[in-house]
Amino acid sequence: MPGSGRIARISLDETSIARRGPEIDRERAVAVRDLLESNRFELAGGHRGPYHLRFFVEENRLMLDILSGGGTGEGRPLQVIGLSLDPFRRVIKDYFTLCDSYYAAIRQANPSQMEAIDMGRRALHNEGSEILTERLAGKVVLDLDTARRLFTLICALHFRV
Repeated sequence: MPGSGRIARISLDETSIARRGPEIDRERAVAVRDLLESNRFELAGGHRGPYHLRFFVEENRLMLDILSGGGTGEGRPLQVIGLSLDPFRRVIKDYFTLCDSYYAAIRQANPSQMEAIDMGRRALHNEGSEILTERLAGKVVLDLDTARRLFTLICALHFRV
């Protein structure tokens, strides 16, 4: 069935989101928009999509509440996946440090510094995406772009490191 292996709706628990500034909030909004436009996400075990993902943080765990459907209704609960945030802690901390440096470089208009920082930021983003893909192995199948956008959401939901 076309479009069944995808995320069609995302809900974020606003009380779990660490406010880090307008730049990070903008990245989160862009990640959600891009994720909904194009993603590959399939639950193992035969549950068919499209899916509604609800993200929240509970007791140092990222919770992915996966429901059927992507419409405005709640959908049928399919699976809840809890992931410890500990494996992500260093990458997220380093990622936010580089993001802060990147935004400072933008204000100073130093293109060479911005480029070097952005390369490091992308490398950390890829590292976080790989950790996520490994942690979801056997539970969810996703592609690199989907993992990268989900990692952005994890950063947005993560409590201050």
